[in-house]
Amino acid sequence: QVQLVESGGGLVQAGGSLRLSCAASGRTFRNYDMGWFRRAPGKEREFVASIIWSGRSTVYADSAKGRFTISRDNAKNTGYLQMNSLKTEDTAVYYCAAYSSGDNRWNSWGQGTQVTVSS
Repeated sequence: QVQLVESGGGLVQAGGSLRLSCAASGRTFRNYDMGWFRRAPGKEREFVASIIWSGRSTVYADSAKGRFTISRDNAKNTGYLQMNSLKTEDTAVYYCAAYSSGDNRWNSWGQGTQVTVSS
């Protein structure tokens, strides 16, 4: 497995922006597809966005399309989630994850970073 550490969360007003980072170590980051998930208070964890190992293909949840951009820099072993036009409903703990093609599942998770959007 790869070890993941998120950063960049915080408190922002609605309409503002944040960029989350996900630093990877332990295994070769470029071998893994990467994703961002979030868990809002009282809700289940939900998918936000994902990017394949090469960075050439991305997938977004409908809630993220047009506002969030996922990217990665394999030379820096780091993934990113740029979040613009934030809404109060984006308030959640955001997690990055690495996908194992061998296990066919998201099997490495970070500890999460809190994003709070105020009105």
